[in-house]
Amino acid sequence: MPNVVIYTTAWCPFCIRAKALLDRKGVAYEEISVDGNPSLRAEMASKAGRTSVPQIWIGDKHVGGCDELHALERAGRLDPLLQA
Repeated sequence: MPNVVIYTTAWCPFCIRAKALLDRKGVAYEEISVDGNPSLRAEMASKAGRTSVPQIWIGDKHVGGCDELHALERAGRLDPLLQA
């Protein structure tokens, strides 16, 4: 299973939804909280080209945010990414 990384903030409802989907699927992930840490948020923005959270990577693939993660799930494309 590829490494999953998710940049989050504590009270972001989209972060909570994205993590809940990954948790339901039993996916282990590395959570990087950008709360109060401008350098981590800048790192995330540099890698993702976006400043909003969550930002999610599965292996080397930038998935995007919560909406994109759920869209992959609805399309049946999330499991193959997680099993690659």
